[in-house]
Amino acid sequence: MLIDKKFFEDSEAWPFAESRAILKKRLKIIEKKGYVLFQTGYGPSGLPHIGTFGEVCRTTMVMNAFQKLSNIPVKLYTFSDDMDGLRKVPDNIPNKSILENNLNKPLTAIPDPFKKFKSFGEHNNNMLKKFLDEFNFKYEFKSSTDLYTKGDFDEALTQVLKNYQKIMDVVLPTLGPERRKTYSPFLPICPETGKVLEVAIVDINLDSKTIIYQNGNKKVETKITGGACKLQWKVDWAMRWFALGVDFEMYGKDLIPSAELSNKICKILGGTPPAGFAYELFLDENGEKISKSKGNGITIEQWLKYASPESLSLYMYQNPTRAKKLYFQVIPKAVDEYLSFLEKFDKQEVKEKLGNPVWHVHNGNPPKEKIIISFNILLNLVSVSNTDKEEVIWKFIKNFSANLVKENHPILAKLILNAINYFNDVVKVNKKFRKPDPAEKKALQDLAEQISKMSPTLQPEEMQTIVYSVGKTHYSKERLREWFKMIYEVLFGDEQGPRMGSFISFYGIKETVNLINKSIND
Repeated sequence: MLIDKKFFEDSEAWPFAESRAILKKRLKIIEKKGYVLFQTGYGPSGLPHIGTFGEVCRTTMVMNAFQKLSNIPVKLYTFSDDMDGLRKVPDNIPNKSILENNLNKPLTAIPDPFKKFKSFGEHNNNMLKKFLDEFNFKYEFKSSTDLYTKGDFDEALTQVLKNYQKIMDVVLPTLGPERRKTYSPFLPICPETGKVLEVAIVDINLDSKTIIYQNGNKKVETKITGGACKLQWKVDWAMRWFALGVDFEMYGKDLIPSAELSNKICKILGGTPPAGFAYELFLDENGEKISKSKGNGITIEQWLKYASPESLSLYMYQNPTRAKKLYFQVIPKAVDEYLSFLEKFDKQEVKEKLGNPVWHVHNGNPPKEKIIISFNILLNLVSVSNTDKEEVIWKFIKNFSANLVKENHPILAKLILNAINYFNDVVKVNKKFRKPDPAEKKALQDLAEQISKMSPTLQPEEMQTIVYSVGKTHYSKERLREWFKMIYEVLFGDEQGPRMGSFISFYGIKETVNLINKSIND
């Protein structure tokens, strides 16, 4: 489908807004070099995680939007800070003594505790590439170690040395009194221990491109080029923007002060800072920031056990500048929102399509599969049928759509497996069924009687109306919410549940009557 470029230029969707900002801020620079460079960063002291996915996913959405606005080629560098010194031993690593014996060395100079690669850094870099490849991201991998040691950064490092005092003048006011005493933009690699040193610089020599630092009771002179030194990260970030010509990079809201400082340093070096985008951080169910060390929140492996990668991409797309909770209970809503947006897409006008998240999740080409059932109803079908067999769930779905061909519904097939996993791991343990009181029991008996009189040809909305009408004979209009809450608690063991009309159409009239009677009489 061909879309007039004006629709892209006018779209309010945030990836298009960010793309327009790139063109406005950096068009002359971009036209001169002939391409647009997007960058994401990765700290390989730990394994790739859901935040890594989020940054690459969102950056890719901006990159895809940019390509609709301009014919200028694009690149995505995924940059690994693998020359950083290891500060602490991660929790989820085997053979911890290997890391304990090599603290403060560059990650690519530490043996691999998994014993698969030459170094710990190389192991984690490969995990990152494997991770990104599984999601079919298009990127070029860049290693800090490679670029430092092969001389790619030598010219930019020389610029840092030339502007040493100017950089110190903008960085030092941001540090505490003690840190100021030893701060330097350059971190030499100790020739004796191989460790990344945080030491005060005694003198610099621009002609020889060297620095002199105090190490214990002796002064040591070392080159700044060829991987003999690396930079402190805020200066390193700015140097990388300058050296590589980065046009766009996003970062967490907690890094805004660092980005502002790196912008100043990039300008001192003679560069133009990239267009930036600060996203909000994820919170756990208690509203606390998610951290790898705490292990609060949810891993990407867990999400993919219970839901599709597309639902996760949707979650990343929505409101990136608003803090969002990321824990198990958000998954069903995210899945159903994805299905809802997918169902709406084909019926929408072009303007609405570009604002529909699935346009960005699927780069303008979402799948055409007809949506049959919500994830929420699937979970309730798994619950009431007490099964972990997908064939049983397919049987219920065919109550609603007898001619349905399983092979034509790959999204639904995966959804059923996800629902079984999610119910057994997350929902089941939190089920709290209750007995109805006498008045509630009478209301449920009336409901069972009315459902038994339903014709199988009724539409879900018509079935819903009957359930609603029964409620009105037992509850005042103001208390109808209590009617549905009671149904959910007695039948499903939860305060929330499905639209009953849809549930009945899938589960079956006879089966629903039996479920109500069993819940009353047990």
